[in-house]
Amino acid sequence: MRLRALLDTDALGLKLLGGEDELDRAVRGVMTTDLRDPSRYLSGGELVLTGLAWRRDAADSEPFVRILVQAGVAALAAGEAELGDVPEDLVLACARHRLPLFAVHESVAFATITEHVVRQVSGERAGDLAAVVDRHRRMMTSGPAGGGPDVVLDLLGSDLDLRAWVLSPTGRLIAGPKLAAPTLPAEVCAALAAEHLAATRTDRRAPHRAPVGGTTYSLFPIRSGSRSPQPARDVRETVLSDWLLAVEADAGDWAEERLDLLHGVTQLIAVERDRRDASRTVRRRLAQEVLELVQAGAAPAEIAARLRVAAPVLLPGLGAAPHWQVVVACVEWEDSAMEGGPVAQALLEEILVDPLTTGPEPSDRIAVAQAGDEAVALVPLPAVSTEHDGSEAGILADVLLDSVREPLAAGLNDDGRVTLGVSATVHSAEGLRGALEEARHARRVAAARPGRVTAAGHQELASHVLLLPFVPDDVRRAFTARLLDPLRDYDRRHRAELIPTLEAFLDSDGSWTRCATRLHLHVNTLRYRVGRIEQLTGRDLSRLEDKLDFFLALRMS
Repeated sequence: MRLRALLDTDALGLKLLGGEDELDRAVRGVMTTDLRDPSRYLSGGELVLTGLAWRRDAADSEPFVRILVQAGVAALAAGEAELGDVPEDLVLACARHRLPLFAVHESVAFATITEHVVRQVSGERAGDLAAVVDRHRRMMTSGPAGGGPDVVLDLLGSDLDLRAWVLSPTGRLIAGPKLAAPTLPAEVCAALAAEHLAATRTDRRAPHRAPVGGTTYSLFPIRSGSRSPQPARDVRETVLSDWLLAVEADAGDWAEERLDLLHGVTQLIAVERDRRDASRTVRRRLAQEVLELVQAGAAPAEIAARLRVAAPVLLPGLGAAPHWQVVVACVEWEDSAMEGGPVAQALLEEILVDPLTTGPEPSDRIAVAQAGDEAVALVPLPAVSTEHDGSEAGILADVLLDSVREPLAAGLNDDGRVTLGVSATVHSAEGLRGALEEARHARRVAAARPGRVTAAGHQELASHVLLLPFVPDDVRRAFTARLLDPLRDYDRRHRAELIPTLEAFLDSDGSWTRCATRLHLHVNTLRYRVGRIEQLTGRDLSRLEDKLDFFLALRMS
């Protein structure tokens, strides 16, 4: 179909803002995105729909448009619901690059435009099965009231006698036919996900044939953000995040028309996947803001203010302020300069989904940000007693990967690794910086272990206590003297209490308020003492490594 046809469709409510000479361009798909760089999801010819959440100021428009043009998209359509009129800087950038630009009225849902484009594009390929595809599409684009992908899968069963399920790359059951019973067992889901990831990494042509438990399944990839069945430029960019459609049948002898139908269904489910990803935009933004504040050493009050905004989004209806845990993940590929942050972010969002939830929009309780090649998850937990360290109620590293290790190892093949670190639970904004350092240190412990998929928790960081008796006496004396003698001398000369203050601060997990209460001090007095400790020793008590050194020195003294 052509862009001109979209403009001539009154029901879409599109207004042309620029690019009148380019309206004969062909549209081969549609993508909804608010990513600042969606290039890895683009294959060319798409109509890109955006709510402009990626735009923070006028300078963002030029690089965004340049990325779209380099990817060969057909046009850009910007929604007016978020900012009102489309910003002039975006209009000018599109004009400079000859990219047609449409404004989408706030009364028109992106799903309406998506449904229209997918119907036109897929309708040209569906042939005699167009009526069935149209029924599926209407159900898919009708939103929650239409039943989502479960209804589409039920229609596959009723119209084509096919049982099918949607799975995540970790083997989580996302959707299945409600009319069919029993559902797929967890071990079968994990095995199918592993088969799919292994086939994807070896560039086998889809659908992939997978015999599991005496039954043959055909596996179709569901590629988020793209309507094209062609693989990504580098399969490692999306192999750990793309969903799959598992059909209980051998598609090896299917006619092209039936294969086209199933590919069309995967495209419709990809629309639902994009909706789910869009719903995480706010969580990601909150996590990024909190992470930047923590890394910049912002005041606890400023971090706490952001957390008060985040808590209702992540845990709606929670009465008390939550406690928090930090999880850090890293995906590394051998002989590759590919950025691992986006891959780790998508993977961590999937791993941390509540395993008891199903559906394309599970009850996420996490917000995941990127920090270079790492992904950092901020996980809220219901508030518990302040005397509880959260090790039982929170996320445990040793079980975090148990159910997803087999599929992930298949997707990583022989050239990738996933490492995760989990912090202890902290009770306030003051503890987040230490929790971040703790999770990163735990991830480094996991990285030192053999295996493609490894994790470590905060409990394992205390195992060094077992080594203390084997440290030579002269080494112990030199180590403790270097760290503690300046503090002892200061206490003796000034009748201060830096050593007891240091012990209480470490016992309070770095919490200023709890430590001040314990010592019956004003927080400002405590900050002065800690500052004096850091000045005398040249150490930084906000760093996990320095806290650990002081802890060891006190234990060995």
